[in-house]
Amino acid sequence: MTGASGPLFEGADWDFATLQRIHDACEEIARTELGLDVYPNQIEVITAEQMLDAYSSVGMPLFYKHWSFGKHFAHQEASYRKGLMGLAYEIVINSSPCISYLMEENTATMQTLVVAHAAFGHNHFFKNNYLFKQWTDADGILDYLDFAKNYVAQCEERHGRLAVEQTLDAAHALMSHGIDRYPGKKKLDLRAEEKRSRERRQHREREFNDLWRTVPAGLAKSETVLNVERRRNLLGLPQENLLYFLEKTAPRLHPWQRELLRIVRHIAQYFYPQSQTKVMNEGTATYVHYRIMNRLHQQGRISDGNFLEFLQSHTNVVFQPDFDDPRYSGFNPYALGFAMMQDIERIVTNPDDEDREWFPDIAGKGDAMAVLRDIWTNYRDESFISQFLSPRLMRHFRMFHLHDDPEERAGIRVDAIHDARGYRRIRRELAKQYDVGFIDANIEVVDVDLAGDRRLMLRHAVVKGAQLNESDAKRVLQHLADLWSYDVSLVETDPSDKVLREYVLNPRKLAAAA
Repeated sequence: MTGASGPLFEGADWDFATLQRIHDACEEIARTELGLDVYPNQIEVITAEQMLDAYSSVGMPLFYKHWSFGKHFAHQEASYRKGLMGLAYEIVINSSPCISYLMEENTATMQTLVVAHAAFGHNHFFKNNYLFKQWTDADGILDYLDFAKNYVAQCEERHGRLAVEQTLDAAHALMSHGIDRYPGKKKLDLRAEEKRSRERRQHREREFNDLWRTVPAGLAKSETVLNVERRRNLLGLPQENLLYFLEKTAPRLHPWQRELLRIVRHIAQYFYPQSQTKVMNEGTATYVHYRIMNRLHQQGRISDGNFLEFLQSHTNVVFQPDFDDPRYSGFNPYALGFAMMQDIERIVTNPDDEDREWFPDIAGKGDAMAVLRDIWTNYRDESFISQFLSPRLMRHFRMFHLHDDPEERAGIRVDAIHDARGYRRIRRELAKQYDVGFIDANIEVVDVDLAGDRRLMLRHAVVKGAQLNESDAKRVLQHLADLWSYDVSLVETDPSDKVLREYVLNPRKLAAAA
């Protein structure tokens, strides 16, 4: 088949008119044949140095300044110049419009690939997946980042660079524990957040925390100051969002420091869905670009040579090293995600008896894109793998499960193989590796000694013996103590509430803040 308008480009060169043709051709296939629903697209072409800069600031087009970003840039630039690392072909931002950064060094074929991958694959996933709908505000994120950048700059002018840097250092250290993990609150409106921030600053001087008024000022301590139950209710304990707790309750933080914690907390929340959908997100984008590029080739919009160039890059992206390969570092999310999307397409359109037994709801349904769009909307990695990883794919990847318990003398043993029970065990155990409730440390603020030395008490519920790294735990707790301004203790407990380890950190004297 030859498209009415002929090839999109010839050779490797491109210009912005070519990019427009590429985008329009991809959009036609994405919307009419794949049924994708996307945000408006904004495509920007950047240099290799700008791509490195984007790496250092987690891909954001607007971000406040921090020394760690410069450190990351210097490290990555040195590695790139020495040939020790390559660069991504693109970076895509979950915003409306959806911003896709394309490397200017890409050939026309690669620009086509990344437009299909990012501007339509990732874009559709960002707009439709339930986690992004619950936790992100695509319309307001760019305005909020602009506000955050300006606010941090103003704080540096008013309160000194060192004081601001120390607060951000501590907030960044606690960033992964500054997240609301369960829905129930009203969806965050980031544009309204800027307005509320101004209102909070205007009224902050007239506000005080009545809870801290109850703390005895002298040596005498009353047993009736606050009973445990009332104290915990007033403080909203237990609380797993450490940044939120500090922002609302830390007794000595200045108003501007609380606002910095709030900014870091909102940005951490923005990235929360991406951490839970890596396999699905990349699998969706890879499947979409594969379908679009094949269709463009069928239409005669790209040549055989262009298609071979695409296939070489695509094959590299979905390459999965074997477990005994020196390059092996776990499952490649592109490989696993793309393979599962293709396998679901096969199950829907051409199932066998095994598929009908394992997937009765979708086997032979016929409309693969309708099934895939529903999956892309309603699942995350853990639930996606636990429900749609097929025995055929487990055999293809040669999966098996090893059991290694240091409490047992038997040592390592094969716990699941390719049989009916083994398939379910393998699928369940692999899904656990993508479950944030299983892989992230469960740390909560459980109490505050208001009647004593005001020590902040935390607990880590240890799962399957996975305790915290001692040196890392001490460094992070030090930042927590600095923000709290009093002692901080953390105990690690097993499921029977036996204390395995305890840490106690004292606050440091930091730079004076106005």
